[in-house]
Amino acid sequence: MARNNSLDMTSAEFTRIGNQLLEWLANYLDHSERFPVATKVEPGSIRKKLPLTPPLHSEPMENILLDFENIIVPGLTHWNHPSFMGYFSISSSKPAILGELLSAGLNVNGMLWKTSPAATELEEVVLGWLRQALGLPPAFHGTIHDTASTSSLVAMAAARESLRLGIREKGIAGRDLRPLTVYTSEHAHSSIERAAMILGIGQENVRKIPVDDSFKMNPDELREALVNDKKAGNMPCCVVATVGTTSTTSIDPVNAIAEICEDFGVWLHVDAAYGGIAGMVPSMRWVLDGCEKADSIVVNPHKWLFVPIDCSVLYCRRPEVLRKTFMLVPEYLRTDDRDVTNFMDYGIALGRRFRALKLWLVFRYFGMEGIVERLQHHISLAQKLRSWIGSHPSFEIMAPSPFSVVCFRCVPQEWRSRSEVMTEPINQLNLRLLEAINESGELFLSHTKLNGRISLRLAVGNLQTTEQHVTAAWGVIQRIYGRMQDAVRELSIPG
Repeated sequence: MARNNSLDMTSAEFTRIGNQLLEWLANYLDHSERFPVATKVEPGSIRKKLPLTPPLHSEPMENILLDFENIIVPGLTHWNHPSFMGYFSISSSKPAILGELLSAGLNVNGMLWKTSPAATELEEVVLGWLRQALGLPPAFHGTIHDTASTSSLVAMAAARESLRLGIREKGIAGRDLRPLTVYTSEHAHSSIERAAMILGIGQENVRKIPVDDSFKMNPDELREALVNDKKAGNMPCCVVATVGTTSTTSIDPVNAIAEICEDFGVWLHVDAAYGGIAGMVPSMRWVLDGCEKADSIVVNPHKWLFVPIDCSVLYCRRPEVLRKTFMLVPEYLRTDDRDVTNFMDYGIALGRRFRALKLWLVFRYFGMEGIVERLQHHISLAQKLRSWIGSHPSFEIMAPSPFSVVCFRCVPQEWRSRSEVMTEPINQLNLRLLEAINESGELFLSHTKLNGRISLRLAVGNLQTTEQHVTAAWGVIQRIYGRMQDAVRELSIPG
């Protein structure tokens, strides 16, 4: 039976429960270390605790929140935990969480300027702030999307449209079109290849350009690939460079790549989803060298600017092409407004959440000085960890660390002289080490593979992560490795 005659929760209950939730979240964020970083639940165990049919009658919020604490929370991996150091260790700040709350409560749709002028104009202003903070020129027009995958898909769609092949009107199927080709580093994010699949370019037409010893795209190899495709009658569509690759956070030589793109008249998109944020630090501005020449660039505030997922920013130097790619205005969305931006014309989504609000709160609350201080702190912690790992006889650094991610692996001291012929045993040992670390609940790491070698990745990026947490993480890694001597003997081979 319903508890009241209101069609919604009463304001009194909303206030009471809302205050309880804010208190719970504040306590969670301040004391998330009481939880294991990663859950140990078995697959399907959460689902078994939930009913298979929807509830017929209204339930008290107290019961719902009790199930949240007893069923949902134990099944979470805690990304806001200071010892979550996997992937890019994204962190959500309290001011941004409040911005997300306001956005949900207002529930505005910023598809047109008219549907919420403040949503559109705040997005324009706050993306202007971010552009200035990154040192990008005023010609870049910004829009907020959900993820870098979407931002890159939108940019690559614009690159395809820039070829003026009539694909928007006539499509690809059943037409005598030359194959379109995309060029990116072999260490580029998989979203680039997925975008090529979605856009009808196809996986086979994605050229994965080899990298150098620092895992940066080789410009000479790029130029050669473009020349070969031109000779073969193919049509280069776009080149994607990366500032902060997912595996190693390597930085492609964007300046050299931009010159090649100019020579061939090819769209240049830069995926700076993670690494680009570091460009806000004056001493790190160099990481974006050459990006001012790009046609488009993506940076993700939800990766390293303390904004809750999802918030990805696409800057485009040719917004008229972007608009031509996506603009479609049915009568029911037509307005007479002039000199305004309708963000629905610049991407896939028609409906648009008020994502700019949480980014605005971060800028206002922390200020540029505070943001830069926190980014520098994370980079400094990663460099300290790198020095500790590099001095240990049974661990080695696997890649440069320009940002706050350290790639390393375990190579037992007694295996060092034979490491080249023991790649597989070393890989197996590192996978076992990773599994044991994550199962401990004290720390969470992720991994990648570099030149056939398993590499562990430790990322510093959480606002709550201190030097004590990084010191403790290194202690956990060493302690767990110290318990794996049986595995070392098992995997060892006669010399």
